[in-house]
Order: sequence, then structure tokens, then C-alpha cells
Amino acid sequence: MYDFTRRATLGLGAAAALAARAAAQPHGVAIPRADIPQPNLPIEPGATLRVIRPARFIEPDEVIFRQNAARFTERYGVPVRVDMVGWEDIRAQTAVTANTGTGPEIVIGWADDPQVYADKLHDLTDVADYLGRRYGGWNFLPLKYGIRYGTDRWIGIPFGGGTGPICYRASTVREAGFNGIPDDLQQFLNLCKAMHRMGKPAGFALGNAVGDGNGFANWMLWSHNASITDEEGKVSINSRETIEALEYVRELYPYMVPGTLSWLDVANNRAYAAQEIHMTANGVSLYFALKNDPRTRPIADDTEHTPLPKGRSSDVPQASAGLNAMVFRHVRNVNAAKQFIIFMMEAEQYDPWLTGCIGYWSQPLAAYRESAVWSSDPKIALFRDAMNLKRWIGYKGPVSHAAGAVNADYVLVQMFAAVAAGQSSPRDAARDAERRARRHYRS
Repeated sequence: MYDFTRRATLGLGAAAALAARAAAQPHGVAIPRADIPQPNLPIEPGATLRVIRPARFIEPDEVIFRQNAARFTERYGVPVRVDMVGWEDIRAQTAVTANTGTGPEIVIGWADDPQVYADKLHDLTDVADYLGRRYGGWNFLPLKYGIRYGTDRWIGIPFGGGTGPICYRASTVREAGFNGIPDDLQQFLNLCKAMHRMGKPAGFALGNAVGDGNGFANWMLWSHNASITDEEGKVSINSRETIEALEYVRELYPYMVPGTLSWLDVANNRAYAAQEIHMTANGVSLYFALKNDPRTRPIADDTEHTPLPKGRSSDVPQASAGLNAMVFRHVRNVNAAKQFIIFMMEAEQYDPWLTGCIGYWSQPLAAYRESAVWSSDPKIALFRDAMNLKRWIGYKGPVSHAAGAVNADYVLVQMFAAVAAGQSSPRDAARDAERRARRHYRS
């Protein structure tokens, strides 16, 4: 999960060393912030903290995060253990923590996870109010994911979000006869056909991949103006628009590289780095690794990013796979946990992390749009507002327990995969997805 090629590993090691040195330099001085007092959070005597979070895709994510945790220990005298968990495993461990009432003090899970466990979480409103007022307010998606639906109470503190736009080899797209990535879905299909004929195909995850699989499925749905639910949260997946999206993927699938039905989140990184594919949808991690390895730098130089094609959508049909910090009610050292979250989000810690990862986890707080990272490389500029995208898990309905459960159950991913594999017709797949979605929305 951590590294996708041996060559990339070498590059990441060098990048991590640079990031470690960068983290030691003063950061955050350019980040605008209000001079307001922190909430009163006296740390419990003898407090210790265990934090679990998704494993890094780029090494500085982990290196700098651990450095910041160590700085917290130095300042507050609270020992902190950080465990990195595989992307596909973090939800299972979160469920164990929720159901047993034991485990880590802080779970940094996925964006919509707090909605799944809303009744079992400590209130973090004081933390969110302080950070929002200090750093220019929260972006659009953090407001969706952090606040319990129907209330003004924060149950999660979003740390950042990674989004997956189109990542492509510019020379290949030109060779295929296109000046860029078309927004029109028929033209996008024509591009994929041309790339396939050239032996330089595209590839998109159709396996149970937390980020890439759900990202592709949501894109296909939203670009056809389909959605899991309507605005009121009524299941609407079994629609003409969904069937048309399924028919589109059935036509697209033969022109993708073989094997995408089993792809997890690391697979398209590996395939792109190995030049087995020349187009995919991915976060900045892929570009980061290619850029920092001299042997793959030519691929990075030829790589561009652009938003996912709109199709019939009026705006970019794209969301973010965000990190969201939760503190479960069994935790006794709640003040220590809250203080840790605040500390990690302050500019002196957060900006080096954001910069070292070249924006892989784009900021949830508006002030960090001023970070120097966003002017450091024009190829990462569109990641700057990943947390201000106007689509979310469960769109068009409310962010809720059911929306999070449908996402975690890969209902959409498996609907598209069944049609691509020829195991189901579009109509049958839509009906099955409707049945599965209703089970969650009724519970």
C-alpha cells in the first residue's frame, strides 16, 4: 500500500528527507489567522493518546505527521502513539472501536464516517469553532462532513481532503488527436478508444477502492445527472439516468487496460508509473512520486491534471476523499485528544504537513489557501480547492449514517463493476443497487 514501484520508493525516500528538513524550518508565517484564545482544555493527569489514521500514499505525509505528534508530546508531556492503517482497513478498525467502546483516543477516518457513528462520538464543537474563527472559516465539504446532519453540533474535525481529477500524459492525448480532455462524454469515450488503439490505454478503478473506486463510480453517476438519493434523502438510484451511466461504462470498459475490476487504491498508481496506462483519475500522490524520482521525472513532466469531465452536469462531478478526526465517547482523555487536534491544525504544524505533501490532503480551512505550496507548481493548482467542491458522499441528499454506509458498502462501485464484467444488465444492476441502498436508508 505504501509504495507503488521500487523506483518510486527510492524517489519517495529522497523526497521524505527533503520534507523532514523542510518541516524543521519556520512555516505558517504567511497564513492569515485571528488572534483569539483557545478553548479551556486542561489536560487530564497521566493522559496518553493513541491515534489511528489511513496509511500514507506519499512518505512526507507520515514523516511530518509523526514529527508534529512528537512536538505535541514535547510541549504537553502527553505520550502519543500513531498507527497507520491500510485504506481498506481503517473502517473495519473504526467499527471495532465503536462497537466495543475500547481502542484509540482519536480515529482519523474518512470524511463521512462520523455520520455513521454520530451517537457514539464526543462533541467537538468547541474545537471547530476555535479553528474556524482563527483560520478564516471552514470550506464547503468540511461543513458537510463535520457537522451532524440536522444540528449545529460538530462530531468530526476534517483534516483535509484528496480529490482525484483526470491525470494524463499530455503527449499521448495530443497523439490521439485531442488538445485536452473533453467535457463531453462521447468525445471522452472517443479519446479512450483512440488511446486504446495506440496501445496507451486509460484505466479507472472498478474494484473496492476507498478513494479511486468510489471516485470513479460517483463521477459516472453524477456526470449523467443521476444520484443515489434526491434532495430529501429518498433513494433515487434506479433511474433512467443511472441506466444510461451503466450503459456508458459497459461501452467504456473494453477500452480500458485489463484488470481494473480488481484494482484497489494503489493499482492505478503502479500502472501509470509503469506506463501501462496513460490516463487515470488520481490524487497528487502519483505526480509527487513521479516528480521526485529522476528516472520517472520525464513522465511527470508530461503529466497534466484537469477536472473530471462534466458530461451532463452543470459543475464538476467530483468529490473529495477527506480525513475526519473523531473522538469516541469511551475516551476519558477527551481534553488531551481535543488539544492534539487543535495543535495539529495550527499553522506551525499544519502548513509544513500541507507543503511537504504538496497539497495531497488539501486544506479544510480557508486561510490555508495562502500556503506557499499552491504557487510552488502550476500542475497542482487545481487541488487547492479540493475541499470546496460542491459534491459530497450521498449527493444529492443529506450527509447521513445511511449515505456513509452505502459508500462504505461499495454499492455504487459494485453496481458499475457488475455491468462492466458482463455479470448483470444495466437495469438489473440499478435495481440491485436500489435494493441495497434502501436497506441502509431504512436502518
